[in-house]
Amino acid sequence: MIAPIVAQLRKGLVLDLAAAAGRLADDFFSTYNLGVGYWFWYGYHIPSIRRRDAFYAKLERERVAALQ
Repeated sequence: MIAPIVAQLRKGLVLDLAAAAGRLADDFFSTYNLGVGYWFWYGYHIPSIRRRDAFYAKLERERVAALQ
C-alpha cells in the first residue's frame, strides 16, 4: 500500500504561509523604518541644523557689528 501524501501537502502549506507572513512583516517594518527615517531627517535633523546655522549667523553679525 502507498502512504498518503497529505502530511507533505500540509507541511508545504504551513511553510508557504509562514514565509508569506514573514514577508508581510518585512514589508511592514521596512515601511515603518522608512517613516522613522523621514521623521528623523525632516522632523529633527534639518530643524536642528537650521537652528545651529541661525545661531552662528547671529554670532557673526554681532561680531561684525562690534568691529565697526
